[in-house]
Parts: sequence; structure tokens; C-alpha cells
Amino acid sequence: MDTTSQAFFDGLYASSPDPWGFTTDSYEQGRYRHIISLLGDQTFERGFEPGCSIGELTHRLAQRCRHLLAIDISPIAVERAKTRCAGLSHVVIAHGGLPGHLPAPGVDLLVLSEIGYYFDPARLAAVLDRLAERTVTGGLLIAAHWTGVSADHLQSGLEVHQVIGTHRAFEGQHHEARPGYVIGTWRRR
Repeated sequence: MDTTSQAFFDGLYASSPDPWGFTTDSYEQGRYRHIISLLGDQTFERGFEPGCSIGELTHRLAQRCRHLLAIDISPIAVERAKTRCAGLSHVVIAHGGLPGHLPAPGVDLLVLSEIGYYFDPARLAAVLDRLAERTVTGGLLIAAHWTGVSADHLQSGLEVHQVIGTHRAFEGQHHEARPGYVIGTWRRR
């Protein structure tokens, strides 16, 4: 089975309401706190979170964005994310995947959390090209990826960050390795 397909992810979400333990796992909760801490005290006009899963990080990002678009390839995950973010009228959660479902131009916060390794390096670079076209100059890209090995990943978390780090549209601001993941921030040139 294609581990980057909607059917693959639907199967995971059909078998468990939270297949990666996003709501309970200490690793996931710590990674979310770290992502939010790297936003500083900034409030963003338009955020975009592809691969939002069940909306746990989405709910936290919503506190920092005036408008937030989150998408996921699995309609099952989308429904769970909508439930998690119910009542947040400034958040839109939609079914879609990259590169076919992109935000309108004007994004000033782009969050790639645990999604980059579902693309091979060339395709990830092409996705970054498309996202850069929709990100304002100075807009923040934050990425966080697990550094373990999984059969469903097309590249490692470290390789994902190397692709982002060499992309011409984004200038590195901060990068660090933590136990189990790498995290970094870049600004749109």
C-alpha cells in the first residue's frame, strides 16, 4: 500500500481515534510546547498547517493566529480536528493534501509538523516552491520532525530539515536537535 495515500491514513484513523497518541504522549505534548515557544510572542495574521491530523496542534496554533487554515489528507482526521477545534470560528479545517491544496497568498505562518518525510526530497522541494509563492516576505516557517526510522517515511526527519535548509526561498533562523526530533525556524526571503 502507498504509505502517502489517503487510504493508508484512513486505515490508521479507522483503527484508532489517535493513532500516534497526539493527545496523551509526552513526546508529542513536549514537541507541541516547543513549537509554540518558538513562535515567541508574535501573533500571525494567516497561518497554514498541512497534515493537521486530529487537530491537537491546530488548537494550540489557533491561539496565535487571526486566521488559520489546516488540512489533512484523511477525511476521518479532518472530522476529528473539526471537533477538537469546534467554536474557533477563525479556524478552517479542510480535507486536502499537498501539493494540490494550497492556501491563498498571504500566509505569514507555515507549520510543517511530522509531514515532510512523506515526500521524497525532490517532491518536498517542489512543495516548498509552491508554499513559498504563498508566503509573505518575512513569513515564518517552523518545522518539527521525528528522527526515528519508519517504513512509511520516504526520508528521515534530518533529511527533511536539510531540504528545507537548502531551499532558496527560506533563510534559516534557528535549528536544534532534541531527544527524538529536530526543530527549526526559517524566514521567507
